[in-house]
Amino acid sequence: MYKRNLIKKSKLIQYFDQKEIGSIPRIFISSLLLILFFYSMPLVIDYANNKDNAFENKSKQVLVYTLNNGSSSEESNDKILNEKDLLKDIFSLNELETDTVRLNASTIKQLFEDTDYKLEDVRKTKLVKPVALTLLPNEIKMIENTNKRKEFFIQIVLPLILKENNNIKLDRKRLFNIINKSNNTDLEKKWLDKKYKQYGIPSKDLSTLKIRMDEVPVSLALAQAAKETGWGTSRFAQEGNALFGQWTWSGEGLKPKDADKNEGHKVMKFNVLQASVRAYQRNLNTHSSYKEFRKERAKLRDKGLPLNSIILSKFLNEYAETGNQYVEVLQKIIKQNNLEDFDDAKLLPSSIKLESLI
Repeated sequence: MYKRNLIKKSKLIQYFDQKEIGSIPRIFISSLLLILFFYSMPLVIDYANNKDNAFENKSKQVLVYTLNNGSSSEESNDKILNEKDLLKDIFSLNELETDTVRLNASTIKQLFEDTDYKLEDVRKTKLVKPVALTLLPNEIKMIENTNKRKEFFIQIVLPLILKENNNIKLDRKRLFNIINKSNNTDLEKKWLDKKYKQYGIPSKDLSTLKIRMDEVPVSLALAQAAKETGWGTSRFAQEGNALFGQWTWSGEGLKPKDADKNEGHKVMKFNVLQASVRAYQRNLNTHSSYKEFRKERAKLRDKGLPLNSIILSKFLNEYAETGNQYVEVLQKIIKQNNLEDFDDAKLLPSSIKLESLI
């Protein structure tokens, strides 16, 4: 390196000599070149070091969407949208009840008994009582029996997941009715415009909307909720109704204990559990990290096959920084707890009697 610099300098001096440049200008130009060289070297070194840094996984984030990070047909015509369009219905749901009462575990268990809501019966009949709780009980982490704690958690979360899937199912049915018509009414066009915004499709492409507007298998959602909350015992679940550990950099949230106070992400906080479930489904249905998940789901639909959570879980390796290890954990939770028993479960209509009990 030293010899190479000497050769370069001698050639430079020869060039100056040929041009008959005086000694003072020559010294000035040489000094300027040296200053530029030493100024630029730290920038070059810094760039080389940063190039090898690990990629920071942001696919859990709710409020910072990147909808155009790929070149697939589903994403290619879409631009970054205003988060208010994507999450308007979630914000409104989140603001419905800000002073909800947290029921204790014994009260909830009594409610389940009074409504004859048992998971054993659900596995057989595939019918779920519409018990929609707004908050997790604090005492869930005090249930020492692991199987009972898991069962209790599933009883609470299952109706919430089914309710959101029902909302999507109804929207999907309406979408197909619109697609199959030659002419659409003004009301239908307004509804479509609303859904394009909700699912982040400024290109207003019907085929993209059909792919994005779809359900998440119940067993997969249950497994992710169980993993992200430790079956309802995590601080984020207890203090912020965060069932799926979604991140935010700009919204209201809870700071991880080991995170820097002024920098980094927070885990998004919700006023009600239902808002957390809806935000989770919207995340999987719009975020660019889950394009392959949505493609595979569409393939299963085209083949007339049920939405298989084991197959679809393979495409959620970007949900957590552990990647494929995270997928393996999800699959293990699904299989060990027979969560696929709930994939074809149906939510019973609500009743005045049930609402009075809640």
